[in-house]
Amino acid sequence: MNYETRTIGNEEIRGLPSPDAPRRSRAGLIGIAIVVVAIVAAVAYFAFGRAKPVTKSVEQLPLVSVVVPGRSSVSRVVSATGSLAARREMPVGVAGDGGMVTRVLVEPGQWVAKGQVLALVDRSVQTQTAASLSAQIAVARSDAAIAQSELDRAQALVTRGFLSKADLERKAATRDAALARVRVAQATLGEANARTNRLDIRAPAAGLVLTRAVEPGQIVGPGTGTLFRLAEGGQMEMRAQVSESELRGVRIGAHADVTPVGGSQSFAGQVWQVSPVIDPQSRQGIARIALTYDPALRPGGFASAAVVAGETNVPQLPNSAIQSDDKGNFVYVMGNGDKIVRRAIKVGEVSDRGVAIVDGLNGTEQVVLSAGAFLTPDQKVKPTRVTAPTTNQR
Repeated sequence: MNYETRTIGNEEIRGLPSPDAPRRSRAGLIGIAIVVVAIVAAVAYFAFGRAKPVTKSVEQLPLVSVVVPGRSSVSRVVSATGSLAARREMPVGVAGDGGMVTRVLVEPGQWVAKGQVLALVDRSVQTQTAASLSAQIAVARSDAAIAQSELDRAQALVTRGFLSKADLERKAATRDAALARVRVAQATLGEANARTNRLDIRAPAAGLVLTRAVEPGQIVGPGTGTLFRLAEGGQMEMRAQVSESELRGVRIGAHADVTPVGGSQSFAGQVWQVSPVIDPQSRQGIARIALTYDPALRPGGFASAAVVAGETNVPQLPNSAIQSDDKGNFVYVMGNGDKIVRRAIKVGEVSDRGVAIVDGLNGTEQVVLSAGAFLTPDQKVKPTRVTAPTTNQR
């Protein structure tokens, strides 16, 4: 602002503004405002006024792994439960007249040979009877010897004419009767000895002793019942209860794996008999599985079995490809335009090779291998084909 010196009267006044100063000040402010507006306009133009380039959005599709399962041979396995037992159980009782048991020679779990004595029965009376019969044989032999001597002398007298042929025949008959009495006495002694031997309780065949129900001092007889139970040859079996629908697929000679309850060890067996009848109450039949003896196979115990009932040619998938909900099991397969399609399936046997698909797939489909839980039907994806794992994955 310009200041000038002015004279009022006789005094000189300095520092007062010039009358043209306000006009010059307003002109400056207007110029500054014009510059600011221009700057703002330029900034707005560069910030908002320029047309932005149009870019085409790229659709991002989820990447999924798919597999073509094909078809392979899968064993059809029938699962069953049942009890363990001796394949041929032999009950052993008293075969003779019986008496008081003096000794028991075996315990359960022991192996015995055919004819081996299991228990002894008192035979003091039978021993005396046998001695008496032996003496009777000696007497009969003496009588036969005397009769033979008389016959020999009579034959000499006949040749000299001192004895008739009738007398000779009578002496020969006497000799023959004496010899017959010897044979009768011998047969009687043999019968007595046989009865005595039957007092001993013996094993009818080689095998394993399962139970013992007799003690020394016990009086036994023909009506006592079973004293021992033996497994012939130690052979065991599982009597598997199989449903009526599955029993028809079980064949004699089929392989089976038997696992006793309470253990993890399985025992290989073979079906040797299939029940020809079905229980009308349970609608089940019995498949008898022959097993080699093992201490873990205890008759009366419970076990489970997996019986191979033939083979089928079906697709197999790893567990990761199979989904499940309230409608059942299903998988996702690739449809037209790489869209997800839900396919209901029926699963079969589960093994280390995977899960058999018995219905719903023919093996040529592209099946989503994993991440199915994050997909929805009709969703478009980008498939990547991979090789199916050879083992079951969980």
